[in-house]
Amino acid sequence: MPRHHWKVSMTPRLLFRSIAIAEAVTWAMLIAGMLLKYVFEVGEVGVQIGGFVHGLVFIAFGLMALLVGVNQHWGVRLTLIAMFTAIVPFGTIPLDRGLEKNGLLDGGWRHTRTDDPRDHTRVSALLRQMLARPVLLTLVMGIALVGVMATLLRIGPPGGAS
Repeated sequence: MPRHHWKVSMTPRLLFRSIAIAEAVTWAMLIAGMLLKYVFEVGEVGVQIGGFVHGLVFIAFGLMALLVGVNQHWGVRLTLIAMFTAIVPFGTIPLDRGLEKNGLLDGGWRHTRTDDPRDHTRVSALLRQMLARPVLLTLVMGIALVGVMATLLRIGPPGGAS
């Protein structure tokens, strides 16, 4: 009997969609934690856990939106809109659907330079270099995630101490 090997390619679309959904799920976790704390008065653990997980995924979404935005040639305005959509609870889901509907998540990773003038920028060259080194790209993104999260934890929770 033949063995089937399923290989899932992490396309820009799949990466964006996966983290957009994760971001919405963590919004639900945070809101549930807030309900437990403020409505049912059962303590802070839900907010602490939900807030921490949401914070990590929120930052990951911003980094991923930047990466995918550069890859997809979205331009600065759309890339910033995508990055900041995570501020709105569950906002990443309609964003994902809109980008999909307009073909803005189509295609693969841009490993090679094309005739498109947008592929001749320093940012595009850096993207290609990082895509050619996926372990380094993952490491850089992980360090950025940890660095931003550590900075935010040092500053303190939104709205001051609870």
